[in-house]
Amino acid sequence: MNKAELVSNVRRKTGLTKKDVDKVITTVFAVLGEAFERRERVELRGFGVFEVKKYRPRRARNPQTQESVQIPSRWVVFFRPSKSIKERL
Repeated sequence: MNKAELVSNVRRKTGLTKKDVDKVITTVFAVLGEAFERRERVELRGFGVFEVKKYRPRRARNPQTQESVQIPSRWVVFFRPSKSIKERL
């Protein structure tokens, strides 16, 4: 599902206009992005938890040249689904 399909599904279930639903979804994504920038944990009860974790720098090997390369540290967003979501799967 992409954003347009999400907007369409929410619009059908709520009866709101497509423009209003799009504005709300865009705002929610923006707020989540700001929280991730601040390295905050976002918990949505009944849905799951988003956490920002830091990968340590590491060494890896280029499979084509067998050359060793350094991979820098980086921040990654992890999602852990709630129990109810896991049961639905």
